[in-house]
Amino acid sequence: MNNQPAFPIVIDLASSVEYQTGMTLRDYFAAKAMNQIIKQSYALAKDCDEEDDFSFTATMFPFAKEAYQWADAMMKAREA
Repeated sequence: MNNQPAFPIVIDLASSVEYQTGMTLRDYFAAKAMNQIIKQSYALAKDCDEEDDFSFTATMFPFAKEAYQWADAMMKAREA
């Protein structure tokens, strides 16, 4: 999987060494997926009873992991 920088900044030093910095493409894809996942989670929260455990820790960590699963799928699709 080629996890390149999403928004690379190339720094050309006097020694002709180049460094790339910035968010990785995988992180960028995960952030895009997370945006939709968060929207869906808030819709789900509205349907939950007050007794339901819809705490941030209990719900957002699995959603974040799912976002990276989507990102990995997008990275794999780029290779095809």
